[in-house]
Amino acid sequence: MGDFRRETERLVLRDWQDEDWEPFWRATNTPAVMRWLGGVCDDVKRTAVQKRLLSYQRDHGHTFWVVERKEDGAILGFCGLKRSNQAGGPLGEMEVGWRLREDAWGRGYAKEAAAAALEVAFESFAAEQVIALTVAPNDASWELMKRLGMTRREDLDFPNSDFGDDMIIVYSISREEWRRPDA
Repeated sequence: MGDFRRETERLVLRDWQDEDWEPFWRATNTPAVMRWLGGVCDDVKRTAVQKRLLSYQRDHGHTFWVVERKEDGAILGFCGLKRSNQAGGPLGEMEVGWRLREDAWGRGYAKEAAAAALEVAFESFAAEQVIALTVAPNDASWELMKRLGMTRREDLDFPNSDFGDDMIIVYSISREEWRRPDA
């Protein structure tokens, strides 16, 4: 693939390599991780996800990149940027998203990776706004969105059952909000 690499204190966000897929799926394609993401993926869905992630990088220069822990090189999941493409949603908006393996939860990795992705969105891709999507019952996800300085955008919520709930809720952060020192 390309040559994207962004380092944080504990993590590396980088382009996908062929050997990343097996450990990524083994660690993240579990009932707990996939609870709010439409359930565990079969081979067909996994292949489709991989093709989509690689096409985002090819078509837009960004994707949900591999999240690797510096300490031991473990693949923790993904985090990054894509153009919102959910049916009924705010199509084309810059979207930040993440998926981490269960043993990485509660350690601040998702916030660290998402903050780095937001920095890339605003500094490298000149985004005016970045959104994040989840379902209402996924309180861990929307609580992280709040900690990132994002604001609930009920005006952008939309019906969609792709992820096991009838409504997708949207949070956003503008360039100006991201620049605030208290965000």
